[in-house]
Amino acid sequence: MAGHSKWANIKHKKSRMDEKRGKIFTKIGREIFVAVKQGGPDPEANPRLKTVLQKARENNMPNDNIQRIIQRASGDLDTTNYEELVYEGYGPAGVAVLINIMTDNRNRTAGEIRHIFSKNGGNLGETGCVAWMFDTKGVISINPNELNMDADELMLLAIEAGAEDIVNEDETIQIYTSVDDFENVKNNLTNAGIPISSSEITKVPQNTVLLTDLEQAQQVLKLLDLLEDNDDVQAVYANFEIASEIADQVS
Repeated sequence: MAGHSKWANIKHKKSRMDEKRGKIFTKIGREIFVAVKQGGPDPEANPRLKTVLQKARENNMPNDNIQRIIQRASGDLDTTNYEELVYEGYGPAGVAVLINIMTDNRNRTAGEIRHIFSKNGGNLGETGCVAWMFDTKGVISINPNELNMDADELMLLAIEAGAEDIVNEDETIQIYTSVDDFENVKNNLTNAGIPISSSEITKVPQNTVLLTDLEQAQQVLKLLDLLEDNDDVQAVYANFEIASEIADQVS
């Protein structure tokens, strides 16, 4: 599971937050819109909405923006329909790439995603070609510098709450759970006064491709950045790790 952690940290270091904040809000807003359309505006009765609202808060999305989207999605006048799709493909070095899409124009999005792959050393694959390489997991990230207990105590607390795995790497502790145990583990950590940096249900690779060539690693990261920058892409997952000897050169 370390591959997920490594990429998450690289993305954090590379992040141009001021430039990307608008795109992040757009993507979260689309998730809120779809969640409300499907399950209604009450987060207590709509688990999907509750989860995405937590994501909005973690990204400091203004409450006015959130409420405006909920009101728009709750009304009958907005006839926008987003289709949820999963695209799959391969990047440089055979890295598997899984993409969650929300689009109001399937043909436009397919063309854009195919173009990004083909121009950056990859190719868009058939449905099912890489999805089997990923498991759906809960991932809770913690900054060890903000902990009020040592790592062993945290590990014991998380495991007792139902965590499956804990990875302490690159100044981040990541706790992995099943989807069913995710909320219970998160609530137990919160009740114990442990500050959570981020939490999400995500896709975690079963195995990873180790990238030891700097140019290939940069090509993979460029491909993933371009995919994430696409307005219709909600999330991108990939099954790679970058070798420690070149990691600092691409971060």
